[in-house]
Amino acid sequence: METNRNYFVAILLSVLVLIGWQYLYVSPKIERERQAAQALQAEQAAQPGATGAGTATPVAVNGSAPGGEAGLPGVVAPKTGLSREDALAQSQRIAIDTPALSGSINLTGARIDDLLLSEYRETIDPESPNIRLFNPAQQADGYFAEVGFIADADSGPAPGPDTVWSAAPGQTLTQNSPVTLTYDNGAGLLFTRKISVDDHFLFQFEDTISNSSSQTASVAGYGRVTRFFRPQTAGIYVLHEGLIGVIGEEGLQEIDYSDVEETPIMAQPKATAGWMGITDKYWAAALVPPQGAGFDTRFAHFTDGRARYQADFRTDAQAIAAGGSVTSTTLVFAGAKEVPIIEGYESQFDILNFDLMIDWGWFYFITKPMFWLIDFLFKLLGNFGLSILATTVIVKLIFFPLANKSYVSMANMKKVQPKLEELKAKHGDDRMALQQGMMELYKKEKINPVAGCWPVLLQIPVFFALYKVLYVTIEMRHAPFFGWIQDLSAPDPTSLFNLFGLLPYDVPGFLLIGVWPLIMGITMFLQMRMNPTPPDPTQAMIFTWMPVVFTFMLATFPAGLVIYWAWNNTLSILQQGFIMKRQGAKIELWDNLMAMFKPKDKQT
Repeated sequence: METNRNYFVAILLSVLVLIGWQYLYVSPKIERERQAAQALQAEQAAQPGATGAGTATPVAVNGSAPGGEAGLPGVVAPKTGLSREDALAQSQRIAIDTPALSGSINLTGARIDDLLLSEYRETIDPESPNIRLFNPAQQADGYFAEVGFIADADSGPAPGPDTVWSAAPGQTLTQNSPVTLTYDNGAGLLFTRKISVDDHFLFQFEDTISNSSSQTASVAGYGRVTRFFRPQTAGIYVLHEGLIGVIGEEGLQEIDYSDVEETPIMAQPKATAGWMGITDKYWAAALVPPQGAGFDTRFAHFTDGRARYQADFRTDAQAIAAGGSVTSTTLVFAGAKEVPIIEGYESQFDILNFDLMIDWGWFYFITKPMFWLIDFLFKLLGNFGLSILATTVIVKLIFFPLANKSYVSMANMKKVQPKLEELKAKHGDDRMALQQGMMELYKKEKINPVAGCWPVLLQIPVFFALYKVLYVTIEMRHAPFFGWIQDLSAPDPTSLFNLFGLLPYDVPGFLLIGVWPLIMGITMFLQMRMNPTPPDPTQAMIFTWMPVVFTFMLATFPAGLVIYWAWNNTLSILQQGFIMKRQGAKIELWDNLMAMFKPKDKQT
């Protein structure tokens, strides 16, 4: 029995440490960063450029200068100051209009630097602004994707970041109508680019280079995703935000902003398959170079001109014979990390491990099935909260045989409790003899003293898998349940300390103890009272206060996770009560509850 309790204490203390990290560090950090982001937006809105009064001064970045982009054409990194409208008006553009995207392509560099996600908003308010993924380089939050070429000296100029492509007037890029751009370098090379987009988030750049000169030309391709600012990130271990890619045999590369600041150029080995880009929690921009041909990849942080983060590639040069032509295709993903869409692109275009753009974590073998189960049930039930409840029941059924054995063992432990007390009285302080006697008793009664730990041990990986799904998948973002829970990925917004909104004042974040955390705490309390109170004072204190501590800590967790825990506790109470009654073991719940109200001198 002592060994069993020690296992429980070790498990519970481990969980307390992990939840304490979330409550004391992660949640305050996220709140500080949210406030900082709001302050930055307010500061940008107050800039003179926001009213059109400012001007933008381009800063030419020399590709061969120290710290510059050696090997790629230099980025024109303008100083900030222009309003967004003025920045967009500075260049010729082709409009983008699809069910999922709106914005425009800058004909200078054929750069996607104006992109809005039409189906996603910043908050649950349906009138809040749409998510804006890309912005022109003149903005403080400049962010874009660009695909271009590099030619040798004998082949003449190739279209790069400052090249103005030609386009027929009146074109609009839609999912049903590609656009065509051209550039004649004046030395016999004609670049024809066909840009298409699907009804989600994938652009295709199909480039044909025709050589009408009398000599062979040599041209290499390049692409880059460039970000002129460091976004606010959650900064927690369950989620990667920053530079990312899968580079051939090197596999998944996840590089934090701080890492690339310390090592400004992170060159990767040459590969013939893979992708690279920059990822946020719910959004990403990524490039897929022409597959099958060699390319070099870098993750970089440049400080010349304006500081910027960049994921880029450069292909091996291709020889284009006189009178000949070559065609290559580069894919650009820019949008929301929806699981079915990401995995569909991976399958359709044979993109190496494209699904790893979503951070499933080390326990992906639990996390991914958990997501697919929840998503499948959502399609049946129409509500992610209901699908979480149904998932809990299914998980309970899957583990029922093992949990059944555990609860039977716990019931048998209760039945032999009088014999254990006799052994303690018999052997006194002789712990070795006591342990031997206990082991013999367990063997005789066919009891596994640690079997009771299995329900807790099994719940931990499922708990963290669900936490991961709720935290990283965009499908859970702004997903409502019922009543006041309008976002299962956010904490319960109510608080006991203002009577759940009845009193007209707000409470500090650490006092946001909502309805669902209270329900979870009550169910946890009842579940623990199903068992006898441990005789050891330290264990008894943990036994008593743990539901209270968990109530405060889980109040900062996503509401969907708290709902899962409360429902899981309820099912566990019913399951344990049924099994104990069937085994003839006494259910301690009522006696334990009554004992709480008895004076200590009358408790036996």
